[in-house]
Amino acid sequence: MTIRILLIDDHTLFRSGVKALLQRQPDFEVVDEAADGVEGIKRAKQHTPDVVLLDLNMPGLSGIETLQLLAQDLPGTAFVMLTVSEDADDLTAAMRAGACGYLLKDIEADTLADAIRRAAAGHPVITEHMTAKLLEQMRRPAQAPVPRAGDTSEALTAREEEIVRELARGASNKEIARTLDLAESTVKIHVRNILRKLKMTSRVQIALYAKEREGNAGASGATRNVSADE
Repeated sequence: MTIRILLIDDHTLFRSGVKALLQRQPDFEVVDEAADGVEGIKRAKQHTPDVVLLDLNMPGLSGIETLQLLAQDLPGTAFVMLTVSEDADDLTAAMRAGACGYLLKDIEADTLADAIRRAAAGHPVITEHMTAKLLEQMRRPAQAPVPRAGDTSEALTAREEEIVRELARGASNKEIARTLDLAESTVKIHVRNILRKLKMTSRVQIALYAKEREGNAGASGATRNVSADE
């Protein structure tokens, strides 16, 4: 299967280098490129790529703003930030805006290619040492907290709850389909409905929501046990 990729980055030389690297991969097709967020939005909607690689800091629309405008309109596209920023706030903002990946620009070519394949398959991809920063950031009181159970305007169905649990363990659509004996197209529809109900824009947000909910449930259980012992 060919993975169709769009590049959005204001640095022409860097963009050309990444394009040349990706075009060496037989399963990749760079369908277009853009030098800013406005042009990137137009070309993303024109091509509907499988993966969008976008820079964080760009003139005009930032990468986060571009992502926010695209994520709702292109639910089947994986958005991966490719940036120099190691700031935990930038990482968290990207995940909340709908990114499924956050990679640093010093990444090795083979690692980037593998990350793109994983993102296209529905897996989150984050530069390894940034993962600890994300977890630490999520433990802090957030200005825009991850939605909790009961925050949704519509309740999730039993099947959607099963899919949320699978997403929390990092399963791709294909893996979820196999585990739950569903068609992959059906899983995609369920994921889209879950995103709508939870008012989220990415699978990573769903996974974070599920893990936080599990943590809250565990804390409540511990409190009940302490009370009983007393």
